Amino acid sequence: MSAASTVRAVSLVPSITETLRAWGLDPVACTRYCEQPDLLHVGGTKNPDLEAIAALQPDVVLLDKVENRKEDAEALEARGLVVVALNVERLGDVPREMAVLAETVRLPAALAEACAVSPLAAPETEESTMAVFVPIWRRPWMTIGANTYGSTLLEHLGARNVYKDAQADFPEVTLDDVQRRSPDLILVPSEPYEFEDRHLSELADIAPVQRLDGQDLFWWGARTPGALERLSTSIENTSHDRNQNP
Repeated sequence: MSAASTVRAVSLVPSITETLRAWGLDPVACTRYCEQPDLLHVGGTKNPDLEAIAALQPDVVLLDKVENRKEDAEALEARGLVVVALNVERLGDVPREMAVLAETVRLPAALAEACAVSPLAAPETEESTMAVFVPIWRRPWMTIGANTYGSTLLEHLGARNVYKDAQADFPEVTLDDVQRRSPDLILVPSEPYEFEDRHLSELADIAPVQRLDGQDLFWWGARTPGALERLSTSIENTSHDRNQNP
């Protein structure tokens, strides 16, 4: 899929970079975490190279209010650059913010309509079928709270986050507390922390452990529809196996 666009954009968000390339648009630069080795890199999401970005004279710098730092956005604006910060906190935010992105990069109307992420239908049942714990860091152990994209995605698929009552978006936890919350399954994403097999053995004493693609769980945008299908299949298969082998 290709699109004509004259907008020179710098993307400081992996999800945005992936979405632009899925639309056939190449940003003039992105972060080293965007996993696009053929594009120019301008630092990371939390420590972008502001001078390098300014030197590119982009039409717009694309950020995310959750992923990037407010001070970096302000520093870029102080250099006279146009900054557009998307705001994806929950799964339901994706269709709205993808429309904003398409308008910002002047995606042709026909292609924007073809690439639109449709509003997500409500789950068939509000009852969560499986209680899950999702570790995202170790030393200290950390997880995701209710008001995060990953947690709302899992909730949409019928998996209840055992830390949905946490006040913080990314709370620190202890394994003793995780055990007290009695998860049915521990979902271990491939990022942002690279858990090794020996780390999984620490978790296996609490509940069955399943690895999953961290990008499907945390990267939003063009991948969201496919990620929902893949994660739904994975969770359904695990639930079926659990019911067959209680």
